Amino acid sequence: MIPFIQENKELLEEVVSEEKTLSIYNLIMDGGIGGQIIIAILFVLLAVALYIYFERFFAIKAASKVDKNFMNQIKDYVSNGKLEAAKTLCDTTKTPTANLIGKGISRIGKPLEDINTAIGNAGKLEVYQLERNVSVLATIAGAAPMIGFLGTVIGMIVAIHEIANAGGQIDIKLLSDGLYTAMTTTVAGLIVGIIAYITYNHLVVRTDKVVYQMEAKSVEFLDLLNEPV
Repeated sequence: MIPFIQENKELLEEVVSEEKTLSIYNLIMDGGIGGQIIIAILFVLLAVALYIYFERFFAIKAASKVDKNFMNQIKDYVSNGKLEAAKTLCDTTKTPTANLIGKGISRIGKPLEDINTAIGNAGKLEVYQLERNVSVLATIAGAAPMIGFLGTVIGMIVAIHEIANAGGQIDIKLLSDGLYTAMTTTVAGLIVGIIAYITYNHLVVRTDKVVYQMEAKSVEFLDLLNEPV
């Protein structure tokens, strides 16, 4: 009696261990060629999204760094008529804010309206550089879930096709392939979409902070030019 119980116990443990071996890799591989193609596309989109995020994150982080004494030095140079020194300082600082101030300094001597217009045009170019490729993240955030749902539709079609061709004898293995495709691609698409959405909004917030910083320094510079000599 004891050997029989022991044998059943070992069989049960074997079944449980087999059930626990189901991994993400197995889910992908059991999803059929259609599911694997969808997962591969989503993986590429995820890699692109992460590359754009980190590349833009460090670029925006560098752009947001402005020396606290920068505007004080600019004020001293402009007040003392050292325009070349001020322009050199802007060129060596190499930040969007410094580029705007440098553009304004190069227009000193012209009407204030022309200086303001030049700074505004330069600001648009700087914002464009900051937002470069960020829109791709928004596209991935919207496209990834739809691609995942496409895999869901493909998986359900495969499952229904197997049921239709079963002739009353449904093969659970073939049917499960379609269901695996339906579920795994949906989850993968949502994961990629959520990651792209979060990273996109984070970059937008950080970019807005840099834009506000640029606007504040530009106004400060224009106020300096408006001060009575």
